[in-house]
This record gives sequence, structure tokens and C-alpha cells, in this order.
Amino acid sequence: MNKGIRLKHNKNTSALKPVRMEHCKRATLPMRQHIGEPCVPCVAPGEHVLAGQIVGRAEAALCVPVHASISGTVKSADEHAVMIEGDGKMERVQATPPEVNSFEAFIAAVRNSGLVGLGGAGFPTCAKLESAAGKADILLVNAAECEPYITADHREALDNVEDLLKGIRHICRRLEIKEAVVGIEDNKGDAISLLRGLCALRTSPELKLRVAVLPAHYPQGAEKLFIHSLSGRVVPLGKLPPDVGVLTMNIASVAFTGRYLRTGMPLISRTVTVDGGAVPHPMNVRVPIGVSLEELCAFCGIENTPAKIILGGPMMGTACPDMNSVIEKRNNCVLLFDEKQAKPRRETACIRCGCCLLACPMRLQPLKFEQAALKGDAQALESLCVQGCMECGCCAYVCPAGRDLVEKIRLGKKIAKGVKA
Repeated sequence: MNKGIRLKHNKNTSALKPVRMEHCKRATLPMRQHIGEPCVPCVAPGEHVLAGQIVGRAEAALCVPVHASISGTVKSADEHAVMIEGDGKMERVQATPPEVNSFEAFIAAVRNSGLVGLGGAGFPTCAKLESAAGKADILLVNAAECEPYITADHREALDNVEDLLKGIRHICRRLEIKEAVVGIEDNKGDAISLLRGLCALRTSPELKLRVAVLPAHYPQGAEKLFIHSLSGRVVPLGKLPPDVGVLTMNIASVAFTGRYLRTGMPLISRTVTVDGGAVPHPMNVRVPIGVSLEELCAFCGIENTPAKIILGGPMMGTACPDMNSVIEKRNNCVLLFDEKQAKPRRETACIRCGCCLLACPMRLQPLKFEQAALKGDAQALESLCVQGCMECGCCAYVCPAGRDLVEKIRLGKKIAKGVKA
């Protein structure tokens, strides 16, 4: 890759196994934790629920159910969220592995599990698998984890490798895929060694398994770049990976698939990296879905209020206003920055240095996007292909003038679509 940027890895928690947060005082479960339509709550205030019980039904096509992540009493339930007051017991439903003897049963099982893309996109996995059936001839498992700080996927490769391999086999068998590749960056030597050894033992004429080592280079894990790096195939603008014969899935999503088909326990928890300058002891935590940042920070021993809170990585994460936000299915990291880390750069006039052009992994023109967005020129934005930007932040990161290019690009996308800002 000759585009993108080099970042400090800051993988402070890569050697730390996730510490399980056994229960929480309260879990707030949004009815929309995925791309698509929201769920419909199916429990009422005062009702006692068990961990793993459905609390939000999936009635629309592009929707997956939401399950209680703790046992306790429903305090409120509306179209936005279901809130459960924990009883401290973490009692679970009696789960049994789903019976999967056909492609249709496999898709139904994945949908019932509540799985969405655990790498951050949040697209319902059942819909992704269904769209790839009959088109994809290769499965690419994304374990690149190219953003700084985040190590949740790294730990997935080390701690749940058998579930990962079972998930790969189940997916490939049901979609009739004959080749699977795990793509991982070269800064994860222990995971590479483990995966290479096991894939060499499990590969067969029916399913070719291998590990591809990629240079640690941001944004190596971005879907289109990841696909090109591993297969040489190019996904055109407006097209999806299955259109070029590829199914891509995050490593945590694949491992969960294997685990669910083995146990029958739906998605009620996930591993989250907690790090940043305001964190005295960075760690990986296995948290119940719906736990508040306030309770998670208390569990991690964080006493001081951070200057900035980010859900996700420092490049593409989402800033949070306070500790009332909750962990959703698609959140893999919580960054708590101190004053020094949170201090914004002073924006000055563009000096036409071209750094943003050199850094853009999609070979686009961030500066021209900014100019067109500020003018409200929808035609120029369309001709410049603004929708092709993945908002990775490389341009803003390298800009010596501190221009907030990503914000202007997001504005430009709205203008190009005819949406008033």
C-alpha cells in the first residue's frame, strides 16, 4: 500500500486477557444497535427477565433482535430502549445450540443470535451472509485492527481461536465457499504464529485456510483496501464486496458465529478495550451490552473525569458528551483522553502543500471536497466523487494547517445528496 499513514500503535492492552464484568447495576438496551430498522420492545415494566431473553423483536427485514444482557427487572420499555435494573445474579436462559441443517436454517440462526458487524459497522450479519450466497468464492476475515489502542480483535484471535475456526467452517460450508483467509497486521506476532499453525493443520481440499500478514499501516483494515490487499480485487463505487466475489467479516463476528452455533447463547456481551491518558490501568473488559460508561469506568478504577470520551478508535470513533452513553453491540473500544490528548489543533489557512492528497488511501482530493462543501456546490462534489470517501481521517491527521477536513467532507456528502446541513 502506497497510501494511508503510519500511526503510533499504542497497543497497550494486547497482552491483557479480557476481565469479565460479571454483572452491572443497570443495562440500557437501545432498540436500534445496527444499520437498519429498530426493534420493537416485547417486555413491559415490572417484568423479570433473564440474560439472553429477547427484549426487542426483529420485525423488519433489515433488523435483528435485542437480548437482555443481565437478569433483573424491566424498569422502562419504549420504542427507543429497554432499561433493566440488575438483580446481581446474572441468571441466564437455558440456551441450546440451534439446529442448522440448511442454508435457510443457518441464516435464521444467525439472525436470531442478534449478531451485527462487531468491527464497528453494525450491519446485520444475517443480511450480509444472505447477500453473499451464490456470489462469494472467498471469505476474508478481518483481523487487521489498524487503529491505535484497540486490541479487542487481537485478543479474540488469541483467546477464542477455536470458535473462530468453527465459525469459518460453518460460514464457508453454508455459503459453499472453498477458500478463507485471515488478514492480520504484522504487529500481532503472537496471534499470527497461533493462527498460522492452526490453519496449516485445518486446511483441506474442501476448504483452503491460510493467514495473510499485512503491514501495520492505517487504514489497512478498511474494507475495500483490505479486499484489495488480500485478493487484488477492486470493489467499484456503489458496489458491494459480493459483487466481486468476496465476503468480508470481522474476526469477532466470525468467532461469535462459531460460539453461538456451539452454545446457543445470543449476543449479550462483547470485549471492549478501555484506554487513554485518563486511564491509570488500561485493560480489556468483557462487558454486558448496555452498561453505561460511568459504571464501566468505575469497574476499571477510573476516578477522574476525562477531558474527552471517544467510542471507538481515535481516527474514526465517535465523541461522547458524557458518561451516560452505553456500550452497544458495535462498540469495541472506549478511549478516555486527558487534557493534553483532547486539546484540539488550531486551524489555520491551507498552505496548498498536498499532504492530504498524498495520504488519501482512495486517491481522492480532500481539499477540493472542503472547498466545494463550503460553497455548497453539489455538482462539484458529485463530480469529485465525495461519496467514495471512507472518512478515515488520514487527510486531517497529516494536515499541517489543522484543517478539519473530515467534518467538511461529511457536510459535502449531505450537500451532494441534497440534504440540508
